[in-house]
Amino acid sequence: MAFSEIMPFLSLYISTLGDYTKSQVTMYSGLVYAADFFVSAIASPLWGMVADRKGRKLMLLRSSLGMAVAMGLMGFATSVWQLVALRALQGVFAGFISNAQALVASQTPRKHSGASLSTLMTGVTSGMLLGPVIGGVLAQVFSIRLTFFITAALLLLTFFLSWIFVEEQFKPVVHQPNEKRSHNPLAAFPNPKLILVLLSSTLIVQFGNISISPIISLYVKELMHNVGPITVVAGIIAALPGVSNIIAAPRLGRYGDHHGSGKVLLFGYIFATAMYIPQGFVTSVWMLGILRFMIGISDGALFPEIQTLLTKNSPVELTSTVFSWNQSFQSIGNMLGSLLGGWIAGVFNYNAVFISTALLMLLNLGLVWWLVPEIRKPQIQVAND
Repeated sequence: MAFSEIMPFLSLYISTLGDYTKSQVTMYSGLVYAADFFVSAIASPLWGMVADRKGRKLMLLRSSLGMAVAMGLMGFATSVWQLVALRALQGVFAGFISNAQALVASQTPRKHSGASLSTLMTGVTSGMLLGPVIGGVLAQVFSIRLTFFITAALLLLTFFLSWIFVEEQFKPVVHQPNEKRSHNPLAAFPNPKLILVLLSSTLIVQFGNISISPIISLYVKELMHNVGPITVVAGIIAALPGVSNIIAAPRLGRYGDHHGSGKVLLFGYIFATAMYIPQGFVTSVWMLGILRFMIGISDGALFPEIQTLLTKNSPVELTSTVFSWNQSFQSIGNMLGSLLGGWIAGVFNYNAVFISTALLMLLNLGLVWWLVPEIRKPQIQVAND
């Protein structure tokens, strides 16, 4: 909820920090979004290695406390470049959700990992559902700056909840002194090509999703003709995918555990492509809202199943490492999506962002279909059980 609370109005916040044109706001929005993800892409693998050696709970505490500080400071920003720097600082401490996923994955039987990770994702999507609505209301009733302080308080609350209530049965892997260890980081995985394709898929899916974020509130503003409670409506539109996701993700996860996560993954790509294209041609916020609601179903098929396939095809002692790689690829997708999404909207128009995202989903479908044909078979689910 804390992460998604600021997303609907971050570009509106940027427009208050200077006298910018429409094109400048979209491009600066992309830069501000990208700063966090660029740093996170570099830092995540390092934190993942620490987590596999020291435990995942420690990483939850590091992440929540560090981001609480960074988020609170954003409320004091007086220029775009200060906001860029603070978003970069937030990226240093990123990784709460990926480490929560690694903690659950490492302590859950592999045959139930699809259901457990999908259920965990309902916590993420519940926050995505509540955050934009609450953030939009707070920004409308009070101010955007105050919302940053409230968000920081939520992250601080997460720190204390994790410290007091999260328990971890962590046993670090002890390597023998004379044990030969490969310098190839993928050598320990039974199917390295599958791991690379899944990580690339995370990058592409997140690239498509996040390319929408810098322009969604501006798109809503245009559809509403700059009249009405724009931040509230933008918050609701941003939250709608979470509604369908929270309904669909656990069910798709259980289906994937029984019939093959690969089948659910392929469905997600096809459905996402069909839902993204018409979003670029809507003429009202109602039409946009319906299509954004449907996107939550495809997200419920894509992200949890990618994580489930990574879990089922990774050694248990490398759970945090592979999830940190996934976080890093996700951050790269976030960064590129933020930059190019803002650039595409600035050079062309908002509808070009949705069309390009649909084409990316088709590209990713082809990548998975041709490079890893075994992903269409149930046998891939029993690897490393």
